[in-house]
Amino acid sequence: MEKKKVPLRVAGREYTLLSSDPPEQVHRVGIHVDRKIAEIEQATRLPSNMVAVLTALNLGNDLLKAQDENTRLRRELTLARKAMEQTHKQSRKEKEE
Repeated sequence: MEKKKVPLRVAGREYTLLSSDPPEQVHRVGIHVDRKIAEIEQATRLPSNMVAVLTALNLGNDLLKAQDENTRLRRELTLARKAMEQTHKQSRKEKEE
């Protein structure tokens, strides 16, 4: 996929990203990061570099929690599929008898 330049404004600064993702997705990420930075800036009076690190840590934590939940749901789905297959096999076996 071709990479395109996508302009963004995050934390009051202009950035141009080179991405193969759709521009809408890149903008969505930029808006999300900008909001998270603003939340931390309002809750603290830390210098911008510390706000950036706290934002990165919070977003990293959110990502890992989402990945853990995704893994849990995939396992749950696999177990449900196996149980359904077992029930289906048992049902067919009973019909054959």
